[in-house]
Parts: sequence; C-alpha cells; structure tokens
Amino acid sequence: MAEREQIRKQMAKDGVEFILAQFVDIHGTAKVKMVPVDSFDDMIDDGAGFAGAAVWGVGQGPHSHDMLARIDLESYTPLPWMPNTARFAADLFVDGDSHPFCPRTNLKRVLGQVREQGYLFNVGMEPEHFLVTRDADGRIQPWNPDLADTLIKPCYDYRSMAPAMDYLQELTRSLNGLGWGVYQTDHEDANGQYEINFDYQDALVTADRITFFKMATSQIAKKYCAIATHMAKPFSDQTGSGLHVHFHLADGETGEGVFEDSSDKRGLGCSKLAYHFIGGVLHHARALCAVTSPTVNCYKRLKLGAGLQSSRSGYTWTPAFISYGDNNRTQMIRTAGPGHFEDRTVSAGCNPYLALAAYVAAGMDGIANKREPGEPNLGNMYERTLAEIAAEGTKILPQSLPEAIAELRDDEVVCGALGVIAEEFIDLKTREYETYAGQVTPWEIDQYLTFF
Repeated sequence: MAEREQIRKQMAKDGVEFILAQFVDIHGTAKVKMVPVDSFDDMIDDGAGFAGAAVWGVGQGPHSHDMLARIDLESYTPLPWMPNTARFAADLFVDGDSHPFCPRTNLKRVLGQVREQGYLFNVGMEPEHFLVTRDADGRIQPWNPDLADTLIKPCYDYRSMAPAMDYLQELTRSLNGLGWGVYQTDHEDANGQYEINFDYQDALVTADRITFFKMATSQIAKKYCAIATHMAKPFSDQTGSGLHVHFHLADGETGEGVFEDSSDKRGLGCSKLAYHFIGGVLHHARALCAVTSPTVNCYKRLKLGAGLQSSRSGYTWTPAFISYGDNNRTQMIRTAGPGHFEDRTVSAGCNPYLALAAYVAAGMDGIANKREPGEPNLGNMYERTLAEIAAEGTKILPQSLPEAIAELRDDEVVCGALGVIAEEFIDLKTREYETYAGQVTPWEIDQYLTFF
C-alpha cells in the first residue's frame, strides 16, 4: 500500500493524467491500453482488459475469458515525449490467475528458479537500430537529410553522425531523465544505423527497458521525419542490427559478481562457474538461436560464407560460429573483461523476455551439468575457411528459421524455459516461414521472368 501511495504522489508531481498498461505479444511488440489516472487502483487490483485472441501468441481464442494486464508499480515510466502520460509494464492474468503465456510472467518464473539457486542474472543489452525513410512505393532507404551519410565505413564518423545528433541527444536526455545511465551513443557500421548503451540491470528490468526503448525510438524519430526500425537486416548490403547481450551472474545475497576469478589459468579472468555457464549456452546455442533470432529476416544477418562480406563495410560483425574467445568480436561470445561476457549473435528482432529466459536457462543447465566450453578461440574466425572451422569441431548457428525451429523442438532445456509458450512459438514461427516461402519476390521476377 505504501508503494501505491508513493507512486500516486509521484504521478501527481509529474503531472500524469493518463496511464498506459503495457505488455508484449509473443514477438515482443508492445501492446497497450490507455486509461485515465483515476483508474490507477483498478490497474493494480484488476487490470486493463484485453481480447486475447486479437494478440499474437497469448494462447487465447475468441471464446476465451478476458485477459487482464495488471501493472507493475516498480516499472513506472513517464513518457518523455508525452509528459502527461506514464507507462507501466504489466503481467497478464485470466480469471484471477497468472497467465503462463505472458512473456514477462514467464521470464519472472525462470528468474525465480535462478534465485532459488542463489543467483541473480544481470544483463545489459545494446539496441542497434536504423533510422530510415520510406517512399510512396514502399521502398526504404537510410535516413540521410544532409546527404552526408554515404561512407562505405561510416562507423563512428562525425559527418555521418552529425545530422542524427539532435535525435540521439533527445533520446539520451529522455532516458537519463528516467535514471537509465546512458553512457555512450554512436553511429554504427551501416548507413543510418545507431546504438545507445545504458547501464545493466536485473534481466527483468532490462527487458522492460528494451521494450520501452523501442517505444521511445518509434515516437522520437518521427519528430525528425524518420522511421526507427529494429528489424534485423533492412538492407541486404548493410550490416544488420543486433541486440548484443552483456551478462553475468551475481550472488543472490550480496549482489557481488560470481563470474570473475583472477587466478583463471586461461588468462580471461573468469571463474569455473562462468565457464560452465557459457558451456551451457554453447551447448544449447543452436536451439537458443530460434529464440534469439526469431524471424526469417534474422538469418540474413547470421549468414556464413559469402555472407561474411555481405556488407558495404566488409564485415557483418555477426559471428555465426558457436565459439567463445577473449576480447574478440569474431566469436559468438567474447570476454569483454574479467567475468564479463558479451553474446554478439542476438538479433534486434527478438522478444527480450523470451530471449533472456531461454538464455539464462541454457547457462544454468551448463552449471548444473558442469558443461565445459573448451579452450577459447583467440584468432580471427573470419579468416578461417568453413572447412578449417569444421575440422576444428566448431559448430555453426542455424542458417534459416526452419533449421533453428527444428533444433528448438528437440531441446528440452530451451523449450522448458519458454514453458507453455514453446508450442505456440514453434507453431507460429513455422507458419511464419511457410508464409514467407510462398511469396514471389521482385528478385525472382527479375531473375526468371524472361530467363527461359
């Protein structure tokens, strides 16, 4: 009750008149219902009602009872671009019971299991995204108002980034006003591509923030006549967008990290527990890929072979090898510092709640079964041929959504991390690929119309 009254006073101080009760569908897309602030108590005790069958992947049909989104008071987030409105992340309930098809509820379930084993899962995610414009005929191109963002290697370039500084600074001020701790922004490797980095938090808070970040970029970008897209690979000749995951486990009592060990004989400063965790991630990597790269488009970012050069800059910066190494961006997992890992394969197009639930479950399985990751790869994986990589025993990530889904079907740990969502996810993604495969693309018309 005290927290309820504290938030009520804060909303009055912030001038909040409306509340968004927000959850996500199976894709990670934000869904909301807007209510006046006078309905605050109702949103806590009962929740905002939704027709579940109107939302992808929440396990309901048109006959189902109302799905209610009950707000989480700890997620109070005023909208910087709409100061009279606040958003609360919400959990789904049906007939008074927690709804297991809710991705946020599912992540809380998995994190609860991690806490029972004495740990916290701390995560930072780096949301790469593009600003684009769209022509009347539907074609897109990088947002480039000064016509300066044309370099083959635009990463960190001042003149390429300068037109976007107003957008990036407004976004940074907005997020820092919410206490997120934004510590750097930059122009990424593709024309029109940017990244904003903010402090790590508990996995649930980070997933909530990534969802809100996508909401914020979509609205703030409009002020600059741009569309913000978190699509994994909007341009075939440009680097794709990742949602790189930085992570470690911490002691559940003290909050101290448990992945660091200065006596590490491998020289990476990591503990045995840390190696077992990444051993689990690598062991389940092919099934994890279905959740961390869940769209057809994601696999145009993860391509091997010629795909390594399917970028104007010369690199995709997206390792598809199931490997780990030192501070080396050609590995799936790089050791960014003692006890600090980064997975570079996770797609901007993932549902962060599902991705993090699956990820930590894979890592905890590694701890439970003492899975060894082997010795780190220290060389440039991009310079090795596929034959050399195969000879070394290094596996690769799935190269298509159906391949990843097939791996997911057979992985009890990753499916278990998704709970009842797993079957719905597999069915939906299978149908998604079938729909894609049935399309006739412009490339096919150009290639085959008068070919025979």
